[in-house]
Amino acid sequence: MSDSTTRHRFRLTRRRSLALLALSAALPPARAQTASAADPEANTRWQQVRRSLYGTREIRSGDGIIVLEVPPRAEDAAVVPIAVRAQFAQQPDRHIRQVTVVIDNNPSPIAAILRYTLDSGRADIETRVRIDEYTFVRAVAETGDGQLYMASRYVKASGGCSAPPGKDPASAQASLGRMRLRAQGDPAGTAPLPVQLMISHPNDSGLVMDQLTRQYAPAHFVRKVDVTYAGRLVLSADLDFAISENPNLRFHIAPRAGGGELRAQVVDTRDLKFEQAITLGMAP
Repeated sequence: MSDSTTRHRFRLTRRRSLALLALSAALPPARAQTASAADPEANTRWQQVRRSLYGTREIRSGDGIIVLEVPPRAEDAAVVPIAVRAQFAQQPDRHIRQVTVVIDNNPSPIAAILRYTLDSGRADIETRVRIDEYTFVRAVAETGDGQLYMASRYVKASGGCSAPPGKDPASAQASLGRMRLRAQGDPAGTAPLPVQLMISHPNDSGLVMDQLTRQYAPAHFVRKVDVTYAGRLVLSADLDFAISENPNLRFHIAPRAGGGELRAQVVDTRDLKFEQAITLGMAP
């Protein structure tokens, strides 16, 4: 498949993903639902999200495909660590092309839609999320052959989406958009390279009340992240305010002979754009 065809498909997928993120925010309030750890399919909001994303397509168990790691009880509902790990490397005949993270009882349940290319090496993601009340957290992977697989975990946490920010607004604005991008491992080796992207951004959910003014801070969060390596797309993500303040993403890239430029491009809900790039190995 040519690079231009791939980019065209990603643009079409992104437009659809953004529409689904908007749709998720319009779903009925989560508190109208009863979260139960006994039956992961019983939640009404999950059934609505499932229909909006996948229609009547079958979703199989994620065993052997993906693993979802999230603590059963969060120490801080505003900063809950989550990891989705693929159980095999990205190969032309077997790969994961998309992972969707759903937090059933969040005000906007579709937390992230992540699209991977073969240049990701491995379709993993680690980040931190906000959880508003006891809920199932789900990771749905779509493989290259169009099959769907899901892993889910029940998490006890509450109040994460309306928790006050860790930084005061002035400090958050002063550092807005600063990024740190780093990779580990041998760019000329054979194993996928771990990459970390840290973004200074308040990621305001729009649900936090100022206790003095009694006003809500407007929603302002990172909505899109694109990562390229040596000019080729690795990862494209549509994100929602469920991602915690100062987003921190960990993922992989496939090594390339001669190395090249690793670049991250970030866009927020005010259409502010930020970029960071580093060079790995010896550029050709």
